[in-house]
Amino acid sequence: MLLQKSLAIQENAVSHLRNTLRGVRMSVDLQRFIIFAAILIALPVIAMLVPAFRPYIRKNPVITFLLGISSGFPLTLLVATMTFWLAKVGIDTATIGFAVALGIPYTIKFLWAPLVDKLHLPVLTKIFGQRRSWLFFIQALLFVSIWQLGASNPQPGDMGLFAIWALITAFLSATQDIVIDAYRIEILEEEEFAHGTATNQFGYRTGNLIAGAGTIYFASQEGLGLGWATAYGLTAFCIIPAIIGALWAGPGKFVDRFAHVEGMKPKQWLTEAVVNPFREFLTRHGAFLILGFVLVYKVGDAMGQAMLSPMIVDLGFSDLDYISANKLWGFGALIVGSALGAPFILWLGMGRALLISGLLMMFSNVMFMILAATGNSYWMMVAAICTENLTSGIGLTVFATYLSGLSSIAYTATQFALLSSFAGVGRTFMAGPAGIVAENVGWVGFWGFTVVAAIPGMVLLWLLWSKGYVVQSIQQVEAVDERALKEPVGPLRIFGFLLVVAGLIGLLLSQPLEFANSITGTFAAVLVAGGLLAWKGQPARAI
Repeated sequence: MLLQKSLAIQENAVSHLRNTLRGVRMSVDLQRFIIFAAILIALPVIAMLVPAFRPYIRKNPVITFLLGISSGFPLTLLVATMTFWLAKVGIDTATIGFAVALGIPYTIKFLWAPLVDKLHLPVLTKIFGQRRSWLFFIQALLFVSIWQLGASNPQPGDMGLFAIWALITAFLSATQDIVIDAYRIEILEEEEFAHGTATNQFGYRTGNLIAGAGTIYFASQEGLGLGWATAYGLTAFCIIPAIIGALWAGPGKFVDRFAHVEGMKPKQWLTEAVVNPFREFLTRHGAFLILGFVLVYKVGDAMGQAMLSPMIVDLGFSDLDYISANKLWGFGALIVGSALGAPFILWLGMGRALLISGLLMMFSNVMFMILAATGNSYWMMVAAICTENLTSGIGLTVFATYLSGLSSIAYTATQFALLSSFAGVGRTFMAGPAGIVAENVGWVGFWGFTVVAAIPGMVLLWLLWSKGYVVQSIQQVEAVDERALKEPVGPLRIFGFLLVVAGLIGLLLSQPLEFANSITGTFAAVLVAGGLLAWKGQPARAI
């Protein structure tokens, strides 16, 4: 009897704690929204007063903000909101874990990006142009799939239909990202490029907030109580901002290099759509240095982020202290840093902006060394987290702008998808040993190691800059060299391209599908070998 009473008391305590934390989480979501809204409202005011911020209120950066809203909401619906929903209806944790697989289309989207780049849609392409026709087509399908996902009513033992619609939604959302990234790059002018990249990130986070706290509020009995089907259906209308932005912006600067050729043979089309985007990039001078830089630039930062939460727990901070420091103070610093990134590039030029933002991210890890040495000090934790988020926000805008500028206007969708996947490999796999290092050298030594881990990226940047492969302008590439693209590809180079794709796919899938480490190493070797084969016989031309 006493044991039963004790268990009942424990269950009540656990239930009370869960309710308290749920209330805190919703409160934090509201506070994050207030912080975010305040910064967005302040940004136009600052833009009117400070010339370096003025491009934020131009037409195209505002349009990229609208595009970002539509780009940002589906992933949150699929991951954060969906797992909350499944937990509420009693789905076990192991089954909820399948949500990890929904991130796969986002990591391998470069595989079908060539179709988005080069395949014309009947009727729609003639009316709206290449980018907008694909955007409207995918958004119509995405709207339907989200409604169906919300209406699929997942229950323990009955998840089949829900899982199918979740995978369809993930694929369509990743495809929408391909279109929006390419379209964003093609509508922005040189002097507003960085600001448009930053406002796109602001829009993305707006979509995150709507699909996260907003959808839960619509569905929850503690909110409007509309139920999950209606809540998901209402959130699906977040496709509208991108539609408005696309109609406002026009067709953009899409380049169809073979629009004048009639009756192109399938082999010619496949060469242009699939082979040439990779060949055009890999035959640039410095291509492999650039890819190496993209892989390792943010490794130190990624290692630190992977181990921040375990260190906070180990130092004895309470949950509420960490929530307020990271989710509120840190969130505000991240948004401010993202906003500073664009004028940062304008003031310094791309090369210096990459260098200084990298050094700032290294300094932020030094702050965590001090926190680890200080111990349980709330304001030291706030200072370290704010420094890290501020510098990461600047670095995120600078790096995303750099990747966008590397994409040739003739193959925007394919090349940007490829480059962003390479960056994902660096963040995910090269930060993998973080836990082992922390366990062996302690927290102070670990954060010192993350500073050292960032040095190779700085060295590669210096090499790129010294050889002229990083220029001060944002657009890092010139027009496509038609002569180089008309050279015979050759079976060896085609085989190399295939190995590059196979190796990259293997690396991107090895974590969510939990491949063995030896297989991950094999895929890395395949990628390198394929790159070397694809590089063979490259023409001598500058980036």
